[in-house]
Amino acid sequence: MKYYIISGERSGDLHASNLIKALLKIDPSAEFVGMGGDFSEKAGQKLTVHYQEIALMGFLEVILGFRKVLKYLSIVKNDILAQKPDILLLVDFGGFNMKIAKFAKLNGFRVHYYIPPKVWAWNQKRALKIQKYVDQVYCILPFEVDFFKKYGVNATYVGNPLLDELNGFSPHEFFYQKNELSYQPIIALLPGSRKQEVMNMMRIMVDMVSQFPNAQFVVAGVKNLPKVLYQLAEEAGIKVIFDQTYNLLHYSTAAIVTSGTATLETALFRVPQVVVYKTSSLSYAIAKRLISVPYISLVNLIGEREIVKELIQEDFNKEHLSTELNKILSNSVYRGNMLQGYDEIKGKIGNQEASIETAKLVLKSLI
Repeated sequence: MKYYIISGERSGDLHASNLIKALLKIDPSAEFVGMGGDFSEKAGQKLTVHYQEIALMGFLEVILGFRKVLKYLSIVKNDILAQKPDILLLVDFGGFNMKIAKFAKLNGFRVHYYIPPKVWAWNQKRALKIQKYVDQVYCILPFEVDFFKKYGVNATYVGNPLLDELNGFSPHEFFYQKNELSYQPIIALLPGSRKQEVMNMMRIMVDMVSQFPNAQFVVAGVKNLPKVLYQLAEEAGIKVIFDQTYNLLHYSTAAIVTSGTATLETALFRVPQVVVYKTSSLSYAIAKRLISVPYISLVNLIGEREIVKELIQEDFNKEHLSTELNKILSNSVYRGNMLQGYDEIKGKIGNQEASIETAKLVLKSLI
């Protein structure tokens, strides 16, 4: 079988790579082509496009980069026609992948979507496009299935792919020594995995550090981003370690986390956290008008209540951040309630291995 897989951004690439590995276990002769990143390429995918060539975030940034998007949409569409895959597997990356879904469906290809767009968050009628152009959706959030079924979408909950990663994780026994850390309590700073995120979050995180002299702050860096993005932290004497996020979370007492997948990862490691987010004023103004959910973090969305504090846009400042972090560190009741909320989330997610479950369902559809 030939699978055409499209993922964008680091997390989508990681989940796509695990899906490739799972498919190879039950379809050893499978061929994988398409768009992805280093993880997918290492797992066995032949890349037509590396996602870094098209990485964009925020409404304003997407508008300014529209010509770039059009260029790579054309490249991928032509490649699909040339490759003639047995199935198109889309992984996250909603804005790009939904355009590809329409093209592929109209050209007679089977289209399956793993980690679908978060249409439940804004402009929910976009689910009708998924119903029209996608044959099968594999959901990774428990509440998504009921939402999609209201719009006639064939949707199945397969578990959350973060569990695949966590189940394979073993903490480094000499983490402190390896990274030349002291034995003071660690507070993890997770500024994001995209250039614009790190640029927007880092300054406020660094400004707040001096308020907590009895802790050591460690930044979770991403190697595929320019090192200059972390210069502000290094100049302030804050340790930056690269591509060791799970080890960092394992040994951390608390965390400050940019909204995204990392908030759920932090919860699954049972590390109390403050969730933060800041973008351009125009992007935020547009998003505020469109978004129809009460929270931005996956933790609160899955829990359906405020389990962790969210500091968004102007609320994300040194004073508010210091206040919330101090509550986590000094108020045992506050901390305990958050950990109890994490346990509720874990129960809702379940123990399914998402990549294996998805691979089985994909193969079943092809037989």
